Amino acid sequence: MYFLLFALLLIAVLGCILFQCRRKKIICRIKEMDCCAKCTLLDELVYPFGYRFHCDHGFFSSTVDAPQRRAGYAWLYDYMAPRFQMVFDSLPVYFDYRGRTWLIEFWKGQYGINTGAEIGVYHADGIIPESDYKTTWFTCAEDHEMLDCSFQLCKRGSECICNSDRHWWLTAFLVGCFSKPSALTMESCISFPNREMLCAFVDGLKRTGYPDDCLSVRGLTVCFVFHRDSTRYNLMTRFWRSFSQWKNKLFCKLYLWVTRPFFCTEDRILYLYYYLPAAFRKLLRLRRFHKRCHRRYSRRHWQ
Repeated sequence: MYFLLFALLLIAVLGCILFQCRRKKIICRIKEMDCCAKCTLLDELVYPFGYRFHCDHGFFSSTVDAPQRRAGYAWLYDYMAPRFQMVFDSLPVYFDYRGRTWLIEFWKGQYGINTGAEIGVYHADGIIPESDYKTTWFTCAEDHEMLDCSFQLCKRGSECICNSDRHWWLTAFLVGCFSKPSALTMESCISFPNREMLCAFVDGLKRTGYPDDCLSVRGLTVCFVFHRDSTRYNLMTRFWRSFSQWKNKLFCKLYLWVTRPFFCTEDRILYLYYYLPAAFRKLLRLRRFHKRCHRRYSRRHWQ
């Protein structure tokens, strides 16, 4: 009996020693890398997940050819999001334009241990009645249908993150930052190819209850600030949002503690990749989320 306890204790001590040696080796490896090498490696690591890393600003954004493009969009994604630790405010804008119903949606909030924002551009195959919006699967905009989008996401008392591009899904995710969606303000601008589409979008935005005096239209570009979410959630959704935010806050603190040898975002993420690969993959979980929801939506849609 004593021999077994001694053996277990010896194994535990040796494990701790090996663990610390591995940790120190990883820290040295990252410190020896130059900034360009870190950014290049990060881009290579996150590209299969549909993202790229902006080294100058320290956030992730989605690529035009991201695998999420195949999943499209359905209302079920937003409904199921809190169960996947994604708690955000959303503003869907539906409008009809040249024989199809379009959807441009805006999101801001907490995505696991990431604070972020999104602008998505989608359309249906034809004109969809308002009663069918929540049961329709929308296709992502094709390359020739993408729009020039930009946004600035600000948190009370902190710095802002900005991103702009011609895209179908413009995003920015800041790792290791915890935020309540209500504490975030998203100033968005979208440029349209013609006056007809711009007016259709503005009419759709007004139908959501957005006041006229808060809109700014210059030429073919419309800008507005998304601050409050008017959605009323049921009891179960409120529970999942609160529970997921509790977990998100806990995991944010854990992430910062585990990666405490470093201060720069790229160093922290690379340290996580070498030290805890499973945790690194969990950072970029939107792909798995979309796939699972898409399968569930497909089963419901075809029953």
